[in-house]
Amino acid sequence: MTTVHDERVADPGQDLARLIQAAGRGDQQSFADLYDATGPRVLGLVLRVLRDRAQAEEVTQEVFLQVWRSASSFDPARGSALSWLLTLAHRRAVDRVRSAASQSRRDQDYESLQAQTPFDSTAELAEGRLEATRVRSALGGLTQTQRSAVELAFFDGLTHQEVSERLGVPLGTAKTRIRDGLRRMRDQLGGAQ
Repeated sequence: MTTVHDERVADPGQDLARLIQAAGRGDQQSFADLYDATGPRVLGLVLRVLRDRAQAEEVTQEVFLQVWRSASSFDPARGSALSWLLTLAHRRAVDRVRSAASQSRRDQDYESLQAQTPFDSTAELAEGRLEATRVRSALGGLTQTQRSAVELAFFDGLTHQEVSERLGVPLGTAKTRIRDGLRRMRDQLGGAQ
């Protein structure tokens, strides 16, 4: 039996196609010949995409492993052997770039989530005091009945029913005083912004 690597073909493209087809049938020598004939070119293409020699060598190895596994799917009627091989190489290199970029984004996202923003207690305290002053001022603008109902509900944490009982007024009246008081405070606080 004559193997492909013993034949001399005038067209190098046809020779590569025959090497790929023979490799697809498990001919190791044809695969080795294919690697010898195209390895530097595949490595060059991958290196131009990745710009890192070690990664380019790794991706080139992955490409030829893919060629060994999928050589039987090569169809010379759909395009040249070299185009098929270089397309596999380019896709694999681009996948590596995308994977590295994605990993970099995940790392940055993780680090930004882990990084704690320094706490500025002075600014927090000042902001809290300003807000408290604004709320006290808004409370001062309420009627006495509204202020009592709002203070019991929000500062003492009482329910509407408990506010009603504490003030000795019907539940509906307590709810109305709280609602009206909050509306008035919202209007005053909104106007102060």
